Amino acid sequence: MNERDLVDGFESCTLPNTSFHHPDHVHVVWTYLQEMPFTSALQRFREALQRFAVHNGKPGLYHETITCAYVVLVHERMQGRGSAGSWEDFCRDNPDVLTWRPSILDRYYRPETLGSELARRVFILPDRCLH
Repeated sequence: MNERDLVDGFESCTLPNTSFHHPDHVHVVWTYLQEMPFTSALQRFREALQRFAVHNGKPGLYHETITCAYVVLVHERMQGRGSAGSWEDFCRDNPDVLTWRPSILDRYYRPETLGSELARRVFILPDRCLH
């Protein structure tokens, strides 16, 4: 499936929920960030992911902090090497962003923070000190 088909299927909620995994989420974010400014990509992904969750009968799965943190991480990584490069290059250079468990967010957040209802509803700044 090419990037346009992935994005179109995600946004139209025609992708089966069972075949839309974490790397696919990251791929959609990467594609958005190739096409539009960061704030537009963040807003579009948030809205599309919420719609996708509702469509699949799982609105409670949407998590604002995880969603925003991953968009920020993908953007940071893309800017670090310049936005040039293919999806395959991004995958090769950033396997930690593509892995769901263990999550790269474990470096930035305490488990109880990400597990909180507040973090699910609003973006929470990282609360784990990095050394």
